[in-house]
Amino acid sequence: MENEEVIVIKNLYKSFRDKHILQGIDLTLNRGENLGIVGKSGIGKSVLTKCIVRLIEPDAGEINVLGTDVLACNDIELNEIRKRIGYLFQGGALYDSMSVRENLLFPVRRTQFVDKKHDSEELVERSLRSVGLLDAIDKMPSELSGGMKKRIALARTLILKPDIILYDEPTTGLDAVTSGEISELILKIREEYGTASIIITHDMKCAKIATDSIKIMKDGVFSVHGTYDELSTSADKEIRDYFI
Repeated sequence: MENEEVIVIKNLYKSFRDKHILQGIDLTLNRGENLGIVGKSGIGKSVLTKCIVRLIEPDAGEINVLGTDVLACNDIELNEIRKRIGYLFQGGALYDSMSVRENLLFPVRRTQFVDKKHDSEELVERSLRSVGLLDAIDKMPSELSGGMKKRIALARTLILKPDIILYDEPTTGLDAVTSGEISELILKIREEYGTASIIITHDMKCAKIATDSIKIMKDGVFSVHGTYDELSTSADKEIRDYFI
């Protein structure tokens, strides 16, 4: 449904002792939207996404995900919401002792996910096909390149058919060609699965390819919001500098 809000964050605060990270963040993500978040290292972009799934507890504010007040959820309710949110960690976070197949089956077994149309093996193969790596199904993570690990981690995220995907630096550590491929893959995943996404990135090529609009985080809030073209040609040099 167009313009259906899948994440609404209001006045979110988070500090670690005397270090104030989030200082009144507001954010709305609509169904099918790819929103980029840009800002200097250590400013709190990853803290924000971890607050969304309550890997980090915020100090104050509101987080509503898919119509649910996340901060009011008990553990059972929170786990149900987390099943609908894919989280692609910066390092991929594959289990080194498990094959690709076992890595993908792990979240299915852990969450007792049931798909009435496909059995577990079919889910694994469908996810790997989506990222173009079905032939890697029996490989170990140590046999994969950096770009392949990112794709496998994305396939593992897709296996639970999430409504939302949170991408934390999806192209970091990759060469320019592979980064471009991952950015294009983010668009393909949206088309195939109908996901809404938040994409944290320092990679402006990724931001240009994969996002509909971008928010720039500064001093614990979003200082500006616009499309890549709008922000990259801003009259404000500080904003333009992000896009050099």
